[in-house]
Amino acid sequence: MVNCRFTVAIHVLCLLAAQRPKALTSEFIAGSVNTNPVVIRRILATLRKAGWVKSQPGVSGGWELLAKPSDISLADVYRLIRPGTVFALHSKRPNPLCPVGRNIQQGLFGHYRKAQAAMEQALGQSTIADVLEDVQAVEK
Repeated sequence: MVNCRFTVAIHVLCLLAAQRPKALTSEFIAGSVNTNPVVIRRILATLRKAGWVKSQPGVSGGWELLAKPSDISLADVYRLIRPGTVFALHSKRPNPLCPVGRNIQQGLFGHYRKAQAAMEQALGQSTIADVLEDVQAVEK
């Protein structure tokens, strides 16, 4: 199953950065993402724990970006939203009587670790500010 929480978190952060300093409701953000506000509130709660956003109660309340978009790398967002590895090993232990089955996980582990590190290194080279700049350039 594909998990899009990482992409949605980037979308939320870019939207908050673009609308700065205006506070946005989770309903407004959900409309931009085209998802349920509950999904947005869960992601915003995670972003708040990281200290990147804050909420304001009341009629003119909503969510605001605290961090500078240039200070939030995509790797930071990835690690916050989707900790662990993208590459999962078998959910059940393979057959230990099979010469491939008994060693496949150990054989894959190093390859997966290198691929994960390369992905995170590449994501670390881009920030929310970079993504927002690309999004806004398409609009022109």
